[in-house]
Amino acid sequence: MNWLGKMLGLPEEFLNSSPGPGGGIIQGSASEATLIGLLVAKERTVRRLLKQNPSLDEGSIKAKLIAYTSDQCNSSVEKSGLLGSMTMRLLKSDADGRLRGDTLKKAFAEDLAQGLIPCYVVANLGTTGTCAFDPLYEHGPICNEYDVWLHVDAAYAGAAFICPEYRHLMKGIEFADSFDFNPHKWLLVNFECSAMWIKDGLELTKTFDVQRIYLDDIKTDTKVPDYRHWQIPLGRRFRALKLWTVINIYGAEGLRKHIRNQIDLAQHFEKLVRSDDRFVVDPEPSMGLVCFRLKDGDKITKSLLENLTKKKKVFMVAGAFRGRYIIRFVVCSRLTKREDIDFSWNNVKYEADLICKPEIHNKFKIPVLEHIETITISEKSK
Repeated sequence: MNWLGKMLGLPEEFLNSSPGPGGGIIQGSASEATLIGLLVAKERTVRRLLKQNPSLDEGSIKAKLIAYTSDQCNSSVEKSGLLGSMTMRLLKSDADGRLRGDTLKKAFAEDLAQGLIPCYVVANLGTTGTCAFDPLYEHGPICNEYDVWLHVDAAYAGAAFICPEYRHLMKGIEFADSFDFNPHKWLLVNFECSAMWIKDGLELTKTFDVQRIYLDDIKTDTKVPDYRHWQIPLGRRFRALKLWTVINIYGAEGLRKHIRNQIDLAQHFEKLVRSDDRFVVDPEPSMGLVCFRLKDGDKITKSLLENLTKKKKVFMVAGAFRGRYIIRFVVCSRLTKREDIDFSWNNVKYEADLICKPEIHNKFKIPVLEHIETITISEKSK
């Protein structure tokens, strides 16, 4: 986790090698990491308020706690509010799909005026729908001012931060309390492996440490954390070996080459889409994701995706941007080559011809494209 954290350029206080209480742990998924952050934020807020006023009731405090995130968040973020019994407000993002600081601060003010207590914020670095990046440099100072836990969900796009040219997208990470991304999404590690770093690991121990005589700690001088206090289950799966293996096989430069190559492939697909004036690329492509639609409207774009899905030669999923129906094309497979991108586009173009110009198709009897050995697929989640 120290290797990986340094590759990402995380601040030193997040690493186990730092003199402070921070460190990293492998969780099962970003969903799990988001829920853990919420539970820790809840207990930290309760402890703080009870310390300020011991006469307060713990139950009444918890009933007033509020969490916040963007309306572009992954469904797992909203689900963490359900599982953690905390209202999760989905705040309106801007025209580019980002949750801005002034929107967050306004929401804090509204809830405080009603006697509610801001507790937890989930910022998205790479939203599910369009891979938009929330400005941490705006969220961070606000959360620090109100003593609100800031968790960063970078499940898909976080892998790109191993490339220095993309680290500007996590400007303000030093304000965060926790950060998570999934190496099993874009960093060639098999599922499941979600890398989570916490600035202050003592907060997790205070939340999850339940002692029994059979769980008595063995007192040692080591600084290695007892990870059963950093997660939901007591037992841990052995997930570190596969992460270690991938890093050792590819090395930092090999992994950077993989990320850059996949982004190049996505940019190639973007050029192909833009070459056909029937299509619109919207929003601007981000990382390995290209979102596009037909100019003639949502109905015909939806029909295009449905027809592609029925043929089972290229897999893509729908999304929404600025009220419009879009198709999401994501480069995911490590085996994807340029000819696979061409294959994917040819299938899209062929199906578009069937919908937009059926008379031309019938006249010239355009042949059905044959499948090739490796196809480009996209995932349903980030």
